[in-house]
Amino acid sequence: MTTDPLTPTPAHKFTFGLWTVGWQGQDPFGSATRAALDPVETVERLAGLGAYGVTFHDDDLIPFTAGEATREQAVKRFRTALDTAGLKVPMATTNLFTHPVFKDGAFTANDRDVRRYALRKTIRNIDLAVELGASVYVAWGGREGAESGAAKDVRTALDRLKEAFDLLGEYVDTQGYDLRFAIEPKPNEPRGDILLPTIGHALAFIDELERPERVGLNPEVGHEQMAGLNFAHGIAQALWHGKLFHIDLNGQTGIKYDQDLRFGAGDLRQAFWLVDLLESADYDGPRHFDFKPPRTEDAAGVWASAAACMRNYLLLAERSRSFRSDPEVRAALAASRLPELALPTAEDGLAGLLSDRSAFDDFDVEAAARRGMAYEQLDQLALEHLLGAR
Repeated sequence: MTTDPLTPTPAHKFTFGLWTVGWQGQDPFGSATRAALDPVETVERLAGLGAYGVTFHDDDLIPFTAGEATREQAVKRFRTALDTAGLKVPMATTNLFTHPVFKDGAFTANDRDVRRYALRKTIRNIDLAVELGASVYVAWGGREGAESGAAKDVRTALDRLKEAFDLLGEYVDTQGYDLRFAIEPKPNEPRGDILLPTIGHALAFIDELERPERVGLNPEVGHEQMAGLNFAHGIAQALWHGKLFHIDLNGQTGIKYDQDLRFGAGDLRQAFWLVDLLESADYDGPRHFDFKPPRTEDAAGVWASAAACMRNYLLLAERSRSFRSDPEVRAALAASRLPELALPTAEDGLAGLLSDRSAFDDFDVEAAARRGMAYEQLDQLALEHLLGAR
């Protein structure tokens, strides 16, 4: 019996957050259009769609004001649903942005008592995350920033942010947890300017931590595109550093608010190159969909949107395989001299480079300048494969 390559299975490691399909459609200009979704129903429905796992913020699962008995009951119901459905919890995170106490940030709030509370709230949920099997803990600092230049000493705020990650790393080490942290960059929204706004900023920050090996990245498609950046290029650099610990997939159409469209919507070409990269790089982590079903949709539309995220990824993966196996594409890659890029520029070392007359004295600059790169043919082949014309 053959398996339909476009049918999601747990082997594809597709995951969704409780907050994604559970988004009620509320935005700054309109109230909710859908009822709240029970986490247990989310688990059951995602399992039925072929997902691998589900992720959560602490407040997605347990109401912010819940007492201990309510907390224990919510966790018990969730764990039972996971066991019954066979879903995993590969990642968890903490909500440090919704409650008004975090209006000035969490780890970088000017108020010391708020910072201490944020750390304890995070530590409490780390314990639960590990208990449920998570191996990655995402940190999105949506309120860590400022709109007024005088309101936040950014250098000092980065000191406090480093302190927070160092303390959390120490806690994880002390407890003996097999858990890594993944920073999720975003340039703006809800703050006008958020600290660690891009992949590059986060990579530089990680190098300053006491346990940099324990901290990596959770880049999101829309977040990098909001900054006008090429997401596939950013992911390639994260992979190059060995720091792609997790990834959030969704859709975005350029530099505007965070749209959180289903994956494949928005910039389809970037989605194609992203999938091509992830599949060719043998990325083995979850393909996590951090999207929001539009507020126009009813309950049926929510699950149709979730299913489409997975199907679109699989369609793009199939198109990538078709592109890479096409003899004309291979010939076009050779014509573009891409294989030459893999050759060391100076395998003969500095001495060899300096003594090689062909490298400078006898180098025919004009002849080299006349070489065409054949990129248009290569790009057209990619577009035809993406459109299903080949």
